[in-house]
Amino acid sequence: MKERLHYIDWLRVLAFVTLILFHCAVPFVEHYTWEINNDETSPWITRLIWWLHQWRLPLLFFIAGVGVRFSLKRRTILAFLGERFVRLFIPLAFAIFFVTPIQVYFEWLQKGRISVGYSEFYPSVYEIVPYPDGSFTWSHMWFVAYLFVFTILLLPVFSLAKVKWLNRFNTFFNVLFSRPIAHLFLAIPFVFYFYLLYIDWPEQGSLINDWYVFVSSITFYFLGFVLSSISSFWETCKKYRRLFLWIALLLAVSLIWKYYWNWELYKPTKQGCNLYVYGLLNGFHIWVIILSAIGYTMKYLNFSNTYLSYLNTAVYPFYIIHQAIIVASGYFVLQWNIGIGLKLLVLVVVCVSSIWFLYHFLIRKTIVTHVLFGMKWKRT
Repeated sequence: MKERLHYIDWLRVLAFVTLILFHCAVPFVEHYTWEINNDETSPWITRLIWWLHQWRLPLLFFIAGVGVRFSLKRRTILAFLGERFVRLFIPLAFAIFFVTPIQVYFEWLQKGRISVGYSEFYPSVYEIVPYPDGSFTWSHMWFVAYLFVFTILLLPVFSLAKVKWLNRFNTFFNVLFSRPIAHLFLAIPFVFYFYLLYIDWPEQGSLINDWYVFVSSITFYFLGFVLSSISSFWETCKKYRRLFLWIALLLAVSLIWKYYWNWELYKPTKQGCNLYVYGLLNGFHIWVIILSAIGYTMKYLNFSNTYLSYLNTAVYPFYIIHQAIIVASGYFVLQWNIGIGLKLLVLVVVCVSSIWFLYHFLIRKTIVTHVLFGMKWKRT
């Protein structure tokens, strides 16, 4: 894997696009309290969103792990750590003080907690009172915070990429991953994480006491890094992409029919056998979706063009600002007396066009905004 893998770039772009569309739809989900919520909800959107929720972030953590390998090829360990600080920690700090407060402001407006203007609300951020009691939050930027912490924790492992002696083991692993059964076995840890951690520590995004999300996410990050050096893993994903897709579809149908259709999973209590059946199905479901996504992008999207170059640079700034735009615009759109479908369409159009406008005409134009939004330091 010595040259740039364009299918990984496409997969990253598509994963972030899915994430943006996901957040546009969340205000219409049943049994869920988000920054802003529509009075009327949709059972169909709810089922689709809960299915997407299972694998969208695991896929992104896995892709991020692959990116670590390529970053280390061009840098020393110290330079890599500095690059991660600039591209993860600085955008995180910037977003906490200048992006996520917008989301808290409109959330509190909708809930009737405040009725003041933004200029009167904003100083509360510097009181450093954690959300939800205060307005200090990383909100959707928890993903970036986790990546930064994972990078620090796994730095000794990443350092091993510089030890050429370890390359002798690649022959063994290339033989091991030449058959799809080895790929499927990698789902087993995620099954056990659910059994051991999900009930007592459900998803929080708070870093502290978020053991299920923390352990499973760092494992996806670690696997992306390790598997990036095993060429047969990727070739087998491509060769058996249909097998992985059929397994993913079978598991998805089973999960939707048994759990998502009536929203039973939303009750994180010990349910005996059903709980363990769900953990087994969903652990494999998440992993085979990632495997099939890799296979199909390798087959059909292993090319570059001007669109990919533009979007691959843009997705990180898009991610940083997208939720603030959705919440701010959604505060007004959700008050309109129109159907859910039209509200969702308007949110998507407003969000995508606003993000693109800010990125194209402002963020990409200066070195300062490049740094604040985690981009490479030269202007585009």
